[in-house]
Amino acid sequence: MKRYAKQIPTLFMYMCLMVFVYGCASYNDRVASYYRKIADGDYPAAEKDLTKNSLLKKPRNKLLYLMELGRVSQLNGNYEASNRYFNEADRLLEIGLGNTKDAIVGALVNPMTQNYKGEDFEKFMIHYYKALNYIYLNNTEEAIVEARRISLQTQAQTDKYNEKTNRYSQDAFSLMLQGLIYERDRDVNNAFIAYRNAAEVYLKQKDTIYYDTPIPTGLKYDVMRMAYLNGFESELQRFEKVFNMPYKHYQAGPGGELVLFWENGLAPIKQQEDLVFSLVKGSNGDFVFTNAAGTILIPIDHDVYRNNSTSLNDVHSIRVAFPKYVSKPAYFTDASIKIDSSNFYFEKAEDVNALAVETLKQRFGKEMGKTLTRLAVKKGAEYALKESAKGAGKNGKDNALLEGLGFGVQLYSLLSEKADTRNWQSLPNQILYTRVPLALGENKIILELKGKDGNAHTDTLKVKGNGSLQFLSYPTLR
Repeated sequence: MKRYAKQIPTLFMYMCLMVFVYGCASYNDRVASYYRKIADGDYPAAEKDLTKNSLLKKPRNKLLYLMELGRVSQLNGNYEASNRYFNEADRLLEIGLGNTKDAIVGALVNPMTQNYKGEDFEKFMIHYYKALNYIYLNNTEEAIVEARRISLQTQAQTDKYNEKTNRYSQDAFSLMLQGLIYERDRDVNNAFIAYRNAAEVYLKQKDTIYYDTPIPTGLKYDVMRMAYLNGFESELQRFEKVFNMPYKHYQAGPGGELVLFWENGLAPIKQQEDLVFSLVKGSNGDFVFTNAAGTILIPIDHDVYRNNSTSLNDVHSIRVAFPKYVSKPAYFTDASIKIDSSNFYFEKAEDVNALAVETLKQRFGKEMGKTLTRLAVKKGAEYALKESAKGAGKNGKDNALLEGLGFGVQLYSLLSEKADTRNWQSLPNQILYTRVPLALGENKIILELKGKDGNAHTDTLKVKGNGSLQFLSYPTLR
């Protein structure tokens, strides 16, 4: 037994080194081929690459896999398949992805081994893509159902953060999209309510800017137009005063209108950042974590530490791996539309990059508290094993088995610590939009894009005006 005990540190070292070598690559590194093909615009090849990726096909990544499948299927024009995947992703979110086993795995290993549960803004984006798919399939009824589900998602989000203005408690773009869907169905009452709700989100913010997105002028006109069509004179006057702009009667083209969503660039990626914290006792005698500069104070997470007999008195410094978003500048910097002799310009409707970065910052303290407490408990257990090894062996010698276990726990804790760098990376960096009046019959729309290298790119879109409000997304995911 003694002979095997001496081998324990070596065995643990090899095991942990295997964990380290296998797990050191970020999520982006291991799925890079798929995202590269997305950026190149080779969507059929991207879909084949995605379905062969062993990492994304693991059970813990099922939600992320379904969202990516839904996204790439839509890019390939397979709207029915896209919504099958998105509906399955929705089902997973409804039944929940957290359980006791998942929590234990995260505590003993790292959050990358847990089920991917999705970012809050990613859940809203599922509704956006599903609604577009239903509209492309001329399934107005299901598109309306999706509009109603935006309300349910919004309610869940506001309940989660109690409508705090400094948290991502609502999604203004989704509410605006909801208004567009209702307007397409000629439901001017619900369209007004949705547009008003979207406008109110902006109006609650400083300078009416919501996550780096100023309130769109198009939204101002839409909410006033719906107030006018409903005969809500007092609401119309209120918004004229709030927006400091008079309502102008709006006439769509004889062929209806096109709402064109320009999905530009790619969402930021997550990378790991290593931080060092010290564990000290606060003024009330309770433990707190602090960084070297003393500018960050994070209390012990008692939900993690409760019912744990491990002492933290000997724990001093802790290295923690935490995700950070790295933004990717979009290749195209500007775009406009020309139809006949008229020009139309895009307004930003959703800044996915800003949402990702800011929402991660918002939950930094809470998540860091859980992570630091988890690591402190593991480190306390490591010290306890080493202390128990002293003089606990034969003839008062140190116990080699306990000493080896302590060494193994130390090495495993060091090498298994890894940040969760997963995210839905085929989302656009930003979504911009414009409304274009259409003539009856075929309309030739010239889309002019300007690259960051100064080069101009032109594309022609053909849309048949049929008197209705139509939607179309145009991705430039590079």
